[in-house]
Amino acid sequence: MKRAAALPLVALPLLLGGCDMVTMNPTGDIALQQRNLILFSVGVMLLIIVPVMVLTALFAYRYRWSNPHKIYDPTFDHSTKLELVIWSCPLLIIIALSAVTWTSTHLLDPFRPLDRIAPGRPVTADMTPLNVQAVALDWKWLFIYPDLGIATVNELALPVDVPVRFAITSSDQFNTFYAPTLAGMIYAMPTMRSELNAVLNKPGESWGYSANYTGRGYSHMRFKLRGFETAEFDRWVADARAAGGVLDREKLMELVKPSEREPAARFGDARPGLFDLVLNRCVEPGKPCVADVMRRDMEAGGGSHGGHTGAAGPDARAGSGPTAAHAVHGR
Repeated sequence: MKRAAALPLVALPLLLGGCDMVTMNPTGDIALQQRNLILFSVGVMLLIIVPVMVLTALFAYRYRWSNPHKIYDPTFDHSTKLELVIWSCPLLIIIALSAVTWTSTHLLDPFRPLDRIAPGRPVTADMTPLNVQAVALDWKWLFIYPDLGIATVNELALPVDVPVRFAITSSDQFNTFYAPTLAGMIYAMPTMRSELNAVLNKPGESWGYSANYTGRGYSHMRFKLRGFETAEFDRWVADARAAGGVLDREKLMELVKPSEREPAARFGDARPGLFDLVLNRCVEPGKPCVADVMRRDMEAGGGSHGGHTGAAGPDARAGSGPTAAHAVHGR
């Protein structure tokens, strides 16, 4: 009976042995800074937690009923020294955490362009960021490389030590883009364009996830994050182009439809403007784009005076041109 009760305790380390603490093993500088922030916060809080736990056990032992040397003073009601320690230590910790939170909130702002690619390695003027458009679909991830003219499904390849600028949106549901070895979680929302600036510093493979529950296919909504040295990334791009396949409006309409366990795919020819069609919810031909509807409303007397802001109102970049509906053309 005792052996059976101890079995879960023995099996627990074996189960935890299969866990990969990817958040604590980052391969990108932003994820590294976030990990260090977590470690610092935990370490500072332990300055209170550990002494409290030790003193709890010490007081319980020292003032136990069977201790003949314990001191009982029913008249005790105040100690200036104890009050200083009890209040000053937590106050100093709160000040330290507040200062770090304030600075890190600005330094790790996902919209903030990178000023370094690694500790001691600043971003130079000759470093051109790689633009990647990430689209959360049901239930898969679409990545468009507008500068390279290619696209992938459930596969994100990045060159090492090159700044990457993500534009993130969703086709239908409130979602979250999360690549724990690269950076933190960024929301992907319909008709909204979010942004993430990050960099990979080590080659290798890991996984990215959807961190928001969006239905039955959510648990398999993941993508492979692949880091390559520059020469290897160039070969990957060449292979993607050689793979053929055209990602145009018709193909995008197929991808937007819900599907589960979608295999990784590459498109050697990604037509421009597809991200804006998803962003403005006008993938289907003839459907009015959000940017066009908002523009017509403003021309009709809406805007800031009429009080009609539209779904994409908080982000002025929702439409990248005068009419997003005319953004897709063949090369």
